[in-house]
Amino acid sequence: MKKTVMALEGQPKPLLWMATPQRLIAIDMSKLKINHYEDASKLKINHYESRDFEIHSLPVFRMLNLVENEFPFGMRFFIRDSKLYMVGGEKPRRGASPKLYPHLKNVGHDELFGDRGLSPYVYVLDLTRLDSSTDLDLLKHHTSMLAAKPTPIVEEIEGKIYVLSGTPSQSHCLLPTPMFEVYDPLIEQWKPLDQPPFYREGCSNCQEFEVIDHSVLGTTIYVLTCNLMDDFYHYYSYNVNEGNWKFLGESEDKLPVPYHFTPMFTGKFVPGYNDIYIFFLGDIPYAALIPSNDRSPTRYQALNEVDGALYHRQVASYSGLVVQLGEHEMCIMKPGSVQAKEGSLRPCHIILYMATFKVEKLLHSSSSAQDRGLKLLRTADASDVSQTSSHHDNDVQDIRAPFLSITCLSKGFYYLDEWGPEASYICSAFFHQLVNPRNVR
Repeated sequence: MKKTVMALEGQPKPLLWMATPQRLIAIDMSKLKINHYEDASKLKINHYESRDFEIHSLPVFRMLNLVENEFPFGMRFFIRDSKLYMVGGEKPRRGASPKLYPHLKNVGHDELFGDRGLSPYVYVLDLTRLDSSTDLDLLKHHTSMLAAKPTPIVEEIEGKIYVLSGTPSQSHCLLPTPMFEVYDPLIEQWKPLDQPPFYREGCSNCQEFEVIDHSVLGTTIYVLTCNLMDDFYHYYSYNVNEGNWKFLGESEDKLPVPYHFTPMFTGKFVPGYNDIYIFFLGDIPYAALIPSNDRSPTRYQALNEVDGALYHRQVASYSGLVVQLGEHEMCIMKPGSVQAKEGSLRPCHIILYMATFKVEKLLHSSSSAQDRGLKLLRTADASDVSQTSSHHDNDVQDIRAPFLSITCLSKGFYYLDEWGPEASYICSAFFHQLVNPRNVR
């Protein structure tokens, strides 16, 4: 793989690593800046078409096309001791056109790979080595999962890695067992866990249940599934300390957690603030101030300083992602597409809205504003936050004074030409500081 010129020796390079079903991309965050946009109607597809609205190329430091390099499609990753581990996925049929990869169900599996094309393998990338950060050399780990996992859910909780089978692309594909397992990095061993109640042994996920999304709060994993037989949503939870699954019902209103912690709401706590939670509600990024007692309501603030308002007009947006950068610093990412001009080879272009920002609490954030919030919610049950806030964009309003100061560090729209024909979906992302990069050709 051809090497490119990197930063000067001795200068730390801030990298944001982003995984898609087909690719692993490292973004050079030192090249991000604040871009100003006045009117969405001036959005143009090509750089030279507009002096008022310019979409820049994403400053990609390095990119690895996983499928073209014989790795599985749809892997997920976790981070441990400055190493990136990619697990699971599905191996496309050899010789299939890359244009078909976004619709893997039309491609078929490489039946000679893993378990009938499903991957139990773990690949590792050492982020402390310069060669790893320039060549992206993924190496097969000496341990494998007990069973293959297509599009897995991967979460680290209390130092252990929990992996749950996701939805396979082939409707006739049987899910290998165990469908849920845990990895202990200290002893480098995998252990099977209780069978999820939404899977039957020997059943196909696609024929009966589809895993829609998940979230984690403390030591509990919440999973949202869709029963394809009756088209109902079902909620489940798994507590890693109790070691059992629970059915929570078909309505998010009855879940035992505030709505912004439930599946379908992507969010993260701000490093250094264990009570400030950044999340997406539709296209709008919000901050939630989590109360320290059950008698106070959760407070919300729209992050207008980093809001990509153009999504409300010309851009078809997709699921967003929130990333922790460091002490009080965060990043939001939201892929989408814009219609290409007439005569273009592609009907649309994939773009990415990306913003980085610093979060600071305001000194007056807990006095009179809190009292006003209590008066407004006097008729509601203040101990149940999930009942005091709606799940719809236009129902979540800033009814309290701002409790945060937001300093925008960078924001803008970027082309994602590196994705090629891939659907604009980000599996996961994380921040890593590359130390002591050298000139490499």
